[in-house]
Amino acid sequence: MSEMLSQEEIDALLKSNENEGSEVTVDFTEEDKDTIGEIGNISMGTAATSLSALLNNRVNITTPSVSILNIEEIAEQYPIPFVIVDVKYNEGLKGLNVLFLKEEDVKIITDLMMGGSGTASEDSLGELHLSAISEAMNQMVGASATSMSEMFDKKINIAPPRTFRMETMPGNFAELFPELKNNFVKISFNMVIGDLIDSELMQLIPIDFAKEIVNSLMTAYSTEPIQSSLTFEEDKGNAPVNKQNTQNNVSYDSPETDNAPEIRMPKQEPVNVQQVNFQAFDNLGSKGVPENIQLIQEVPLNVTVELGRTVKKISEILEFGPGTIIELNKVVGEPLDILINGQYVAKGEVVVIDENYGIRITDIVSQEKRYGKI
Repeated sequence: MSEMLSQEEIDALLKSNENEGSEVTVDFTEEDKDTIGEIGNISMGTAATSLSALLNNRVNITTPSVSILNIEEIAEQYPIPFVIVDVKYNEGLKGLNVLFLKEEDVKIITDLMMGGSGTASEDSLGELHLSAISEAMNQMVGASATSMSEMFDKKINIAPPRTFRMETMPGNFAELFPELKNNFVKISFNMVIGDLIDSELMQLIPIDFAKEIVNSLMTAYSTEPIQSSLTFEEDKGNAPVNKQNTQNNVSYDSPETDNAPEIRMPKQEPVNVQQVNFQAFDNLGSKGVPENIQLIQEVPLNVTVELGRTVKKISEILEFGPGTIIELNKVVGEPLDILINGQYVAKGEVVVIDENYGIRITDIVSQEKRYGKI
């Protein structure tokens, strides 16, 4: 007759299996932490530049700290409610990336994206806030993926992000992200946006995905082409030379003889030297906007709508009087020129607004050229 296990023994076995599984999961060494931290440092530097252009404000993201946590520890460290943005890598890398942001930070970022001064409204978060922060994080992680593509030497793409307002932990979080139900890697950054935000930006990724990122970097570096700096040739009449050529050192074995192997420098190919042509940026910042344009945004400028022009002699002008008709160079129906401080910026057509004339813009020069003319 087989022995029956008691309930206490069954619980002990289940608990033992859970502990063993967690030990296997936490297979992330200190070297792995350093590597994933350095990858995050480089990629988030690019992301900060992208966010700075989007918010028209200086963004600084500091060197990250990396640790291994579980859901319960996150619930204790991060106060609710907060906003989470789920970004999935779907090409080049396959995995989940979850970003945590505080509600007040989301409101400030949304206000900046809408052209405001960065004031956190007292209203509760709505669809506008979630859509705005989703686009901001999409720009950030997209720039980060581009940077990782260069590091890993392969194409990396992300899926459109999903944004949630999290009010309870850990229940809802575990349902949304079963990949993070056990231990995961936490990458914590300090994000500073002008004088408005000085807060923590937290990034959570599964341990297996973090290992994939680390291995991708190692693979990219291990497959770099080997370069040689010296060429060894066989000395006629002697035994063949055993050539060994690596990127960092060059060694050879030869028989003990007075005739040492001949070392020759490789023949240099003719170098084609050309004059470099740099692109003219005209001191324009991101998206073609001068960096200090906000300093002069309140300066008034004269707007002139030109009906047409002509050239007359002095004798003809002296003969002007009431009823004189002056023929201009514009054809009937031709768009009129719109000038800002005497500089052409657009064309338009005349309209009547109530009892006043107006001008409807039909064609306009590019934004970069407009800034140049202003």
